[in-house]
Amino acid sequence: MIRVVLTVLVAVALLAASMPALEDARAATTDERLGTESERVERAIGGLAAGSMSVSDPSLAARTTVTIHAPSGVTAARIDRLALVEPERSENASGAALRYRIAGGRDRTVPIAPGATAATVEVVDGPIELRTRGESRLELRLVDDGGPTVEVSRVG
Repeated sequence: MIRVVLTVLVAVALLAASMPALEDARAATTDERLGTESERVERAIGGLAAGSMSVSDPSLAARTTVTIHAPSGVTAARIDRLALVEPERSENASGAALRYRIAGGRDRTVPIAPGATAATVEVVDGPIELRTRGESRLELRLVDDGGPTVEVSRVG
């Protein structure tokens, strides 16, 4: 009987000692997965801007959709908020960012800055709230707004 009690106590102590490391690993996994999602959006923006011509009529503009998958499951931290925003930027910079908050934490930002594209990026009616579980679809549209601009909006 004493062995069973001691075994349970040791198991509980080990579990309690390992929980902070588990939470750190989940947060790191979430950071990594959202970084991958931002890179997918960057490539979609770059591909749209490189392979199309901007037009002033939005209904005729080249467009594509991209799906953002919010990390979930046992290996990912729970996300309280996920949004696509336009970060504060200088006059010459352009881009968007994924801003998210892991449960009980501070806001974190992953930039989406398509490097070599000549187009600016604009979040339409931003910030765009995204699902914290599952998928959110974004539409990218290349318009001429005084220069080539990729407008990002939410689908559905």
